[in-house]
Amino acid sequence: MKVLVTGGAGFIGSHIVDLLIEYGYKTVIVDNLSTGNKNFINPKAEFYKLDLTSPDLKKIFEKEKPHLVIHHAAQVIVTKSINSPLLDAQINILGTINLLQCCLEFNIKKIVYSSSSAVYGKTEDCSIEEGFPIQPISFYGISKYTPEQYISIFNQLYGLPFTILRYANVYGPRQTSNGEGGVVAIFIQNFLKEKPIIIYGDGTQTRDFIYVKDVAQANLLALKKGENEVINIGRNDKISINDLFYNISSKFSKPVPVEYAAIRKGDIQFSRLNNTKAMKILNWQPLYNVNNGLDETIEYYRKTL
Repeated sequence: MKVLVTGGAGFIGSHIVDLLIEYGYKTVIVDNLSTGNKNFINPKAEFYKLDLTSPDLKKIFEKEKPHLVIHHAAQVIVTKSINSPLLDAQINILGTINLLQCCLEFNIKKIVYSSSSAVYGKTEDCSIEEGFPIQPISFYGISKYTPEQYISIFNQLYGLPFTILRYANVYGPRQTSNGEGGVVAIFIQNFLKEKPIIIYGDGTQTRDFIYVKDVAQANLLALKKGENEVINIGRNDKISINDLFYNISSKFSKPVPVEYAAIRKGDIQFSRLNNTKAMKILNWQPLYNVNNGLDETIEYYRKTL
């Protein structure tokens, strides 16, 4: 079986590609390298540098004839979506539509789409289930949810099978300081460089941090399970940004200054994803807790910085 992975040179996408190849899948990467990294590209994968909105995407499908698609290419920075909503929509919404048309034309057996906890927006401090109201508070949340709707209608009209995975805050090796979970990468890199750390808001806001290798495993399982389902991928566990800082600080011998700044527009106060459905339907469960996930991540940055 051959899998086409959009965004396969990026943080999460490259881990998915590595796992697919480990499990014997032939893999094709489409990535414009705007945030992806050539060094993350698995040498056993076929790579095409291309923007997802390009009409040439069709030529790649025609040449490679993939059977399955995992869609990870996206604009993932909340503040960027607020400052440039048109660009955000072009990449996340129009790019997905272009991809879906290719999936339909070339008889793709299934598409797995990476969505986000940002679609839920403002919630109480609780375990968020898939049936919770969709009420995004950023353009990013809108541009991640709108493709879910297109995917659902493509299924209803044309029978294109799908699985939608809504991620909690993903962290781990290869992450940049951007994106939803970028706070982990920022904190670790600042500790290693002995630079001050800025916490936006009072630090009591909570997140559900999920390790990237657990996310990659969920994508692998979703290729064969969870057809036409929307599924949360998280630990169903919360940690405040203050506690995250103290946790990371405990792993370094030298402290760094911490400063507090005004909370950023579009930031969610609470986010914790119920993962019961993922465990039941995908037979998936996270293997990493925050402690051992941070250990691996810190070791990665010690070697690469």
